[in-house]
Amino acid sequence: MPMRLLAGAMVAVLLAWQPVAAQEGGTLAERRAAARKQQAELRERIAILQKDLEAGDAARRDAASALKASESAISTLNRELLELQQQEKDVQADLQAIQADTERQTAALAQRRQELAEQLRAQYASGLSPWTALLSGDDPQSIGRDLGYLGYVSQAQARMVRQVQETLEELKRLDARAQARQKELAQVGKDMEARKADLQKQQAERETVLRRIEADLREQRRQADRLAKDESRLGGLVSRLEQEIAREQERRRQEALRREQEARRLAQEREAARKAEQAARQAQLQAQRERDRAEAERARQQVEQARARAREAEAAQRQAEREQAPAAVRPGTYSGLRQGLPYPVNGETQGRFGAQRPEGGIWRGVVIRAAEGTRVRAVADGVVVFAGWLGGFGNLIIVDHGEQYLSVYAYNQSLLHEVGDAVRGGQAVATVGSTGGQVEPGLYFEIRHKGVPVNPQLWLRR
Repeated sequence: MPMRLLAGAMVAVLLAWQPVAAQEGGTLAERRAAARKQQAELRERIAILQKDLEAGDAARRDAASALKASESAISTLNRELLELQQQEKDVQADLQAIQADTERQTAALAQRRQELAEQLRAQYASGLSPWTALLSGDDPQSIGRDLGYLGYVSQAQARMVRQVQETLEELKRLDARAQARQKELAQVGKDMEARKADLQKQQAERETVLRRIEADLREQRRQADRLAKDESRLGGLVSRLEQEIAREQERRRQEALRREQEARRLAQEREAARKAEQAARQAQLQAQRERDRAEAERARQQVEQARARAREAEAAQRQAEREQAPAAVRPGTYSGLRQGLPYPVNGETQGRFGAQRPEGGIWRGVVIRAAEGTRVRAVADGVVVFAGWLGGFGNLIIVDHGEQYLSVYAYNQSLLHEVGDAVRGGQAVATVGSTGGQVEPGLYFEIRHKGVPVNPQLWLRR
């Protein structure tokens, strides 16, 4: 079966399945068992859909072959019909020629018969014959002339008789030829009727095949629409993540400003406490010099209060410093991406960026074929901003690298990190799988800058 996406056909099944990792409650063992059960059910559903789709592909190939055979047969039958029609015209033209020739020969025969009859009547009327010429007189010249005339007449009559016989023979041949051509014409008519019946049958079969192919095309268009919706979902997710990152950056900026102001306030309080402590000590010394117990006690209390305020200020400062520490791994705190990045996984690259997808649309990333379970590694330092399932992309993890650069890893078997985790370049973030309706295991990888997909192969190390 050719490499193709099955996300469109499987979205309905996959949307009905929710990852157990997102569920609340239950022990780890119970959640693991539930996850394995749901994974087995999902794989069973995908296998059933895959068989249905493979059967559909075979049916489409059969339909294309049937259409080719039907249209080839229609072409052959049309050609044969044209040849038979031309043959029919030729036979009819020949029959017309035979008819005309027969009419001419019949007219000539009638003419010769009439001439022969007239000669015989004239000869009979004149009483001339070889015997009467010899016995008619004593003049040798007259006898010779009469015999010569009779000889000429006899030759003319014999020639005319031969012509009549030849004409009769020609008429017989023409009649036989006409009968043969009539039989041929009748056979041509039968052949034409048979070819027309075959043609009607082939045309009906072609209409049936065309309807099947049209239905397949409609299904392919529906799959392309579903893939476009999958891409739209991913784009919407990336847009929301970028908005969240921007809000987080603004919140951190405000938080940093607040901490700075708090630090200044605490510093001022420490300074005030120091001055108060110093003043209290001076007062205590003065009280001691004056032996004024009441003043000394009051000074001691002031010192204790100043020390307490100083301790509180130092504790608040330490708390502020502790709050600052996690900020280094929050979204948007990294310095972006640089060219020459390592591949997230080793394997054959398919579905190149910008190329047409078989189901419609274009590739906005690349597909790297690798064995199921192979570790998928982050291409650079960053923080995980999305880790979950998304229709058409399966188990998906997105890493923010700062400067509005995101790397996208889809089709994963399992995700190894959660939202908020800081990852280093080369650190495993997932394992290769075939989720999201894929037939073969592999990794779908994208790089986006300011929400727009860019060619990842321009960034990856060659």
